[in-house]
Amino acid sequence: MAMSGGRDDGSPMMEMNTTPLIDVMLVLLIMFIITIPVATHAVNINLPVATPPTNIPPPDTIKNKVVITPDSKILWDGKEVTQGELLSLLKQTLTYPVEPELQYQPDPQADYDTSVHVLNIIKGSGVTKFGFVGNEQFSEFNKAPNAK
Repeated sequence: MAMSGGRDDGSPMMEMNTTPLIDVMLVLLIMFIITIPVATHAVNINLPVATPPTNIPPPDTIKNKVVITPDSKILWDGKEVTQGELLSLLKQTLTYPVEPELQYQPDPQADYDTSVHVLNIIKGSGVTKFGFVGNEQFSEFNKAPNAK
């Protein structure tokens, strides 16, 4: 029997060759199976909606700034305080509904020992919102003389 189909007498084959059609159908079937979404078992639950508190002051209204002066004085928002008073003020800020940011700004000429003690007080108080202010004054770039 010849590969061209039909009879040996050379007459054309009268039946349709279904092999390419079956191949295309199998590819389409596989594509269809792949694109079916995966069945998931979901449980829909209506969760309660929380109402935001109404009496919280905006975070920008309360700012606490600790400054160490060149003569090793501790200033809280411009007023001189002792290390014990500083600790009680820090603990008081933790009682606010929203903890205000504590800004720490030591003077470049301030005593290192005082700065370390104040940092230890701040760390021990439990304050979580803490930031250094004026770090650019300690940069080597700013200490270089200006070239004209």
